[in-house]
Amino acid sequence: MNAVIPDEGLDTEIAARVRRTLFVDTHEHLVEETTRTEWKPGGRIPCDDWSVLFMHYIDSDLQVAGMSPEDRSILSSPDADTRRKWAAIEPWWPMVRNTGYGQAVRLSAEAIYGVRDLNGTTVKLIADRYRATVKPGFYKRLLVTIAGIESCQVNSLERTFMETKLPTLLMQDISLMNLQLPDLWREHAEAADIRVTGLADYHRVVDWWFTTYGPYAVAAKSQIAYSRRLDFADVPPEEAEAPFSRLINGDRLTAADRKTIEDHLFWYGVRKAASMDLPIKLHTGYYAGHNGMPMARVATNPGDVTEILRRAPEARFVLMHIGYPFWDQMVAIAKHWHNAFIDMCWAWIIDPVSSVRFLQSMLVTAPSNKVLTFGGDFIPVEPVVGHAMVARRGIALALTGLVRDGWLSHAQAIELTDPIMRGNAHRLFRLKEKAHTLANPPWLGKD
Repeated sequence: MNAVIPDEGLDTEIAARVRRTLFVDTHEHLVEETTRTEWKPGGRIPCDDWSVLFMHYIDSDLQVAGMSPEDRSILSSPDADTRRKWAAIEPWWPMVRNTGYGQAVRLSAEAIYGVRDLNGTTVKLIADRYRATVKPGFYKRLLVTIAGIESCQVNSLERTFMETKLPTLLMQDISLMNLQLPDLWREHAEAADIRVTGLADYHRVVDWWFTTYGPYAVAAKSQIAYSRRLDFADVPPEEAEAPFSRLINGDRLTAADRKTIEDHLFWYGVRKAASMDLPIKLHTGYYAGHNGMPMARVATNPGDVTEILRRAPEARFVLMHIGYPFWDQMVAIAKHWHNAFIDMCWAWIIDPVSSVRFLQSMLVTAPSNKVLTFGGDFIPVEPVVGHAMVARRGIALALTGLVRDGWLSHAQAIELTDPIMRGNAHRLFRLKEKAHTLANPPWLGKD
């Protein structure tokens, strides 16, 4: 791999082992490579230029720092030139360059484009080099060759399951959230070619999605915590039937109706995923964006999750983003519940310092197979490179600190590197088996 991590403050041997160990990336929202190489206006990537580095996450820090909505629009405009875009960023860049989001951007710019300092002159170099980079095969170059990632797991924001053209690199989740949202029932039924007249018919729709794509999926994923608590009652079908009938008849649903449907379909999907040995990924903790996070609701995530764990001992749950800022409670959950696994995806760039402390706490508190240490969580591919560099430094710092403070021997720290960076994910998601299945998926023969 080409990306390196600074050695300051690190044990040399630990840093070298972390540097050369491949990551399994357990969470991304990456668009398909062809979406980038055959870009058209609109969609998840609004423009086709160097400013994609600033499209996801860092734009929230910029706006919290003070960037106006008008300047944010310039940044994402396909029509604004490099000069105008940098003018929109420049006043705020010094204030955000050291946040986790800012570090991911800076390190990506250096690793991909050879530009260490972002300013009005160097962004013109990046603009030119961007054009030379975005061509078929650049996902593999950035993710594998530069970032040292052997495979990614993608929760597509465009499809309930993405029939990706890069199936062994961009392994896919099934969107459990999409299947449980009342407003999406019709499009799922049409895709399955099943006429829905009642709840039992929609069960067959969900079954179709899992039967069709479950063998090729690595997990089922729900980020419904953005819109509600994770307090899913185990609603039996006879209680969900009436509100579901109102839904398909086009009647107005009450808030209670919606919760009943969502709760019932959540548990139906969880049990379907568990029957296919698919882990269930749940968003917990911090919200993307800015000026919209209800912290009181976020604070209920750890308690609500323990009830889910209790109700489904046969299922394995991946609790994402370390539940930040309630990461200490996630350590306790991982220690107590056999079916809880904690994923550090996104966490390294939300709060790098707390992420180091979390990993140190996990490794001396819970079984070491309960933690997954990297997921970039990006829509554009470029910042994943910098995020992986931040994560490598954080992992090396965590292990160095545990050795320095006497909690681990040097040999124990070295031995933990491969399991926490890739081995745990291989076992949990059965990646060897999935890679074999994905070597020739049926959709690649459609074109």
